[in-house]
Amino acid sequence: MTTPNTPRRAMVLAAGLGTRMRPLTDTMPKPLVKVAGKPLLDHVLDRLAEAGVEHAIVNVHHFAEQIIAHVEGRTRPQITISDERGVLLDTGGGVVNALPELGDAPFFHLNADTVWIDGVKPNLTRLAETFDPATMDALLLLAPIAGSIGYDGRGDFNMASDGRLRRRPEREVAPFVYAGAAIFSPALFADAPQGKFSLTTLFMRAAEAGRLSGLRLEGLWMHVGTPESIGTAEAAIKASAQ
Repeated sequence: MTTPNTPRRAMVLAAGLGTRMRPLTDTMPKPLVKVAGKPLLDHVLDRLAEAGVEHAIVNVHHFAEQIIAHVEGRTRPQITISDERGVLLDTGGGVVNALPELGDAPFFHLNADTVWIDGVKPNLTRLAETFDPATMDALLLLAPIAGSIGYDGRGDFNMASDGRLRRRPEREVAPFVYAGAAIFSPALFADAPQGKFSLTTLFMRAAEAGRLSGLRLEGLWMHVGTPESIGTAEAAIKASAQ
């Protein structure tokens, strides 16, 4: 579902080592692990295509050749590979490395292993309709830790009534976890570090400036982090289709 504000470009992070998904990731990259008969990466790319994204930049490192071969020939969206085989740049450095391909407009940012079931309106459409570059450098899709499948952490963020985010204080529990999908303005990366660094660094800077916002996911988010979690996610997907 395309809106006038839908970003036409996206960054998909697919370079991670997927260590918690071993032994499956001893022979393949985590983005190619199948859930409900489809590789995790295809779940993400299909959502982007449905949202109207025309061009996705996919970074690669672990078993990079398998991902490159897998996306070869895909036209919706068109794929550009950001090659990190020489050095793994982490979540922040990976985006900075791809900025020349992402252009000057806001863009979607998705982790290649994020899986969710949409509500009435697609969550990527909701992100596009909510994002305001005048007041936000980043808009994160957030899942409530209560009710999400496969997540047993302490949460990432507290969210104010206006959507602005504050990072979970150490030793506390926060009600929302980053669901692995967002819209970023290129302004988020102004004066960003060079080389390897985490996006968390930029999230914290944006939060301090009051320019980090969140949108509660409508539907059901699934944290597919281990081989054991695949079956639980598949059961939820099957149930939603009935």
